[in-house]
Amino acid sequence: MTTDEPQRPDLARELIARAEASAAHRVRGLRNELDGVQLGRGRHADHANTKFLRRVLGEYEWPGHRLVGPAAARAAWSIALHSDHDLIFQRAATILLGRAVEAGDALVQHWAHLHDRALITSRCAQEYGTQLLLSADGIELCPLRAPESVDKRRATVGLPPIAVALETVRRRYMPNGSADEAPSVVLAEAA
Repeated sequence: MTTDEPQRPDLARELIARAEASAAHRVRGLRNELDGVQLGRGRHADHANTKFLRRVLGEYEWPGHRLVGPAAARAAWSIALHSDHDLIFQRAATILLGRAVEAGDALVQHWAHLHDRALITSRCAQEYGTQLLLSADGIELCPLRAPESVDKRRATVGLPPIAVALETVRRRYMPNGSADEAPSVVLAEAA
């Protein structure tokens, strides 16, 4: 086996499949294409994904690049990021992802996003400005600690300046400059 091949390709496939299905569902939700039953199914899937990732973390700690490969490590991050219903799990995942970053087995940008998301879920101000709110009024940052030094903090984790990130998100989610009928939802800047 080469160092580029994940140790657990079966686990990698499962993480990717779960994250892709969840992402497709979220896109449909952003487009207001889901009814109440479908929204409930999406929440159920998020709970099931969290439960699955909890088992993975219990057995392997963070499923990093060596264990599952970069795409599946990103999928695990996405599942943890969307586990807002379980703050204790989200905090634990942040710690384990931080350890994987220190070991060179995960991306620090993913850690910064998950750290910010856990802070926002806890009703605290975020550190890196990765969490945004999309509403009918447009896109705005979720509460941010010390906004005057956010670009300095972002640079330490390899993120672009906040103005660049906000413009990228606006182009992605509001290509015509309007968020008409957009549901209020917390978004994560792309990582």
